[in-house]
Amino acid sequence: MLVTGIKSKPVYAPLQADTAGRYHLMLGHGVGGAPLLSLLDELGRSGPLSAGRACVLYVADSAAADNFGVRFRTSASDVRFFDRVAELLAEFRTILTGSFMGTRLYVAGPESFIGLAMKIALEFDLNKDEIRAEECGTLARRVYCIHCRATTEQVRTNIVKCIDCGRHLIVRDHYSRRFAAYMGVMVDAEVPGELPPIKENFV
Repeated sequence: MLVTGIKSKPVYAPLQADTAGRYHLMLGHGVGGAPLLSLLDELGRSGPLSAGRACVLYVADSAAADNFGVRFRTSASDVRFFDRVAELLAEFRTILTGSFMGTRLYVAGPESFIGLAMKIALEFDLNKDEIRAEECGTLARRVYCIHCRATTEQVRTNIVKCIDCGRHLIVRDHYSRRFAAYMGVMVDAEVPGELPPIKENFV
């Protein structure tokens, strides 16, 4: 069953600029473009945002593509657009390989996107004071099957069939930063085929 109040469940706050940062790296997905644009405006008001001080990596969805794309180009000199999240994350990893002290990371978008970005950031030892994230968009979850270790994407229901082993998993509120996913546990282990009502909880 879903358990509320689990401490592992991430808590996100609206993005705020850290003007002490030397380099501002921003990752956005879909409607996450709006908080990043506000952030660029905030940084611009604190002083000239010179070339080389900010970089935006962005994956648009069909609704946000045109609107955010034009606005990003007028707000930052280094804006990179991607068709897929995997491509953005690969570029993110490359940038972090050559990053320096004073880098500040900002991530905005669905929780699944934030989790994948955070997973990479932790691999590079960025600490919590250097990272800010704002959740927006779909609440669909990434679910990690504890039985076969596969990850099922874009889960909106309390019960999901594992993409790999086919087990029916209950989607728990326990979140693993290591896997950037919520834990999925076989729901009908005691009585095979006996499932609780399936509900759309993560819209």
